Formats: sequence, structure tokens, C-alpha cells
Amino acid sequence: MLILYPYRRSAVSDTAACVHPERTWRCLPRLLSASTMSLDGSLGIRVNGEHRRVPGGLSVAEMISGLGLDPLRVAVERNLQIVPRSSLGELCVEDGDDFEIVHFVGGG
Repeated sequence: MLILYPYRRSAVSDTAACVHPERTWRCLPRLLSASTMSLDGSLGIRVNGEHRRVPGGLSVAEMISGLGLDPLRVAVERNLQIVPRSSLGELCVEDGDDFEIVHFVGGG
């Protein structure tokens, strides 16, 4: 005799192995925030649409220098807000930041 169950049974116990949709949605913000965290203390950011990892405690000016750009010759947008050049050395990079960096080129 074949018995069909409408749900799977857990291999470990006799309880049903189903996931309640509400529990899944409640865990979603925690799962998303964990995606940018790192065990080595680095931060996950995006620079001009490209994902990067940078050390924690880094200022925006240090990050720009690390990219090979001169902080005095760039315009920086952080999370859709223009960062004044005078505060580039004071402002720290935070996990999940989204930067757009434009550098100036002269010529004729």
C-alpha cells in the first residue's frame, strides 16, 4: 500500500519539514545584512557600480588614494549625496556605501 504525504518529513525527526512563509520574510533583513559583513573586518562597498572590499576605519580620502586617484582632483558622491572636498579626510567609509567618483581631465 502506497501512502502519499502532502509534505515531506524531516530525515532527523518525524515532524514536517516545511518552512512557513512568514518566518522566511522575517529572516530576510538579517540574511541581507549578513551578506555584506566580513569576518576579517573589511567592508563591502560599491565604487562606480563595481563591488569592492576595503579595510574598516578607512577615510574616503584614503580610499580614493588607494584607487590611484588624487583626492584634490575628484568629485565624490556617497549614497546619492555630494561629499564636500573639505570633508573627504574626516568622513569614514561605512559598510554598504555606494560611491560614484568622477575625476577631472584637462586637455585641448
